[in-house]
Amino acid sequence: MGSASSKATRQFPKTASKPTWAGARTQPPDEAGVPQLKQADQPSAAQRASETRTEAIEQDSRDPHFLAKLNRLGPVKVDHHMRSYQPAADLVQHVYQTRRESELEARTFRPSRNHLLTARLSELLDECKMVKSPQDLESLAQLYDIDVAKLENLRRLVNNPVVDPSTVVKTVGEDGEERVSMKVVWE
Repeated sequence: MGSASSKATRQFPKTASKPTWAGARTQPPDEAGVPQLKQADQPSAAQRASETRTEAIEQDSRDPHFLAKLNRLGPVKVDHHMRSYQPAADLVQHVYQTRRESELEARTFRPSRNHLLTARLSELLDECKMVKSPQDLESLAQLYDIDVAKLENLRRLVNNPVVDPSTVVKTVGEDGEERVSMKVVWE
């Protein structure tokens, strides 16, 4: 966006100069105090590459930091009480079993034990509010074909609203739609 004359041009050096940081960490062989490897001691590319695992390859593959971390982790702890688990097979078996139970329940006119339709469940919860003794709860469970323990758990966890009959108001809108409003009481 704009002509080339308005852009700054980069200036490159005319001669290649050696950077000041090049070789800053290396020491000359005389000052290091460590004997330098001779050309004969350093393995050449032909000596490093091999079809069999040589000592030079083994030496090159060692990683002291990795080995230290492995040693810090310690040996593997194996739980011998584990069993083989096949989640896909179990899931398919569960699907077939629930489908079979659903089809059997659909053939009968009476729902199976511990299964209630929504309206029946609401009636049951309303009647549970009137229960005074454990014997009343047992008779109610028998009447609705539900286990007493399940009924107690359901009664503890689920509550249904009760409509206050004195608050029911019916209104008809301009379009003829009837609306019913009421107040509910959670007991």
